[in-house]
Amino acid sequence: MKTDNHYIAGWNTPNDWANFSNSLVVGGTQEKWKEAYLQYFHPRLELRYLNPIKILQDNGTFQGEGFSIMTILCSLIEFLESTCQGKVYKHLPRGTQPGPNEYSSSKEMFKDFLNNRQPFNNVFNESLANEFYSSIRCGLLHEASTKNGWRIWAKSNNGDILSIKDKTVYRDQLEEGVRKFINSYGKLLESDQNLQSNFLIKWASL
Repeated sequence: MKTDNHYIAGWNTPNDWANFSNSLVVGGTQEKWKEAYLQYFHPRLELRYLNPIKILQDNGTFQGEGFSIMTILCSLIEFLESTCQGKVYKHLPRGTQPGPNEYSSSKEMFKDFLNNRQPFNNVFNESLANEFYSSIRCGLLHEASTKNGWRIWAKSNNGDILSIKDKTVYRDQLEEGVRKFINSYGKLLESDQNLQSNFLIKWASL
């Protein structure tokens, strides 16, 4: 556990988390786990990711800010899935296997989220998750551009997250889906002991 005074969720420091986490028990009271979500997990995401997205949306000109929004969402997706799984990223030499509670493949983590978490599992399959990862996520993070003909638009007229036919992903609908997942995760965290255990593992690394 880090003990310096950097901030991990709003004004909360690692020392604040260390003190609070001592009161968290896997299978403990729902009220205490709700407090963990509301005071630590949600503020971290809201202040570092979701609020900046809102600023871009409210002040955008529809001339390219969707690339910034989508890049933020793609980085957030990996964090959300690794939190659910209780895994910490570790860069490893080729051929080296990660240790317990570690992962080194962002691709698998990213695909797991799209294929298994609601509402995305109603949209994605293995092939489409692969395409999204390589053409959108990796394109944006490595070359600041989507690949293979994919485009980013602001809004979908019918509420779809993406259009396979038009090779278009809708930034606002993707963000809405991420917010829905975050809200549902907060409810599940109150009683799901597997999520609770994995939450503690992940937050011990922050």
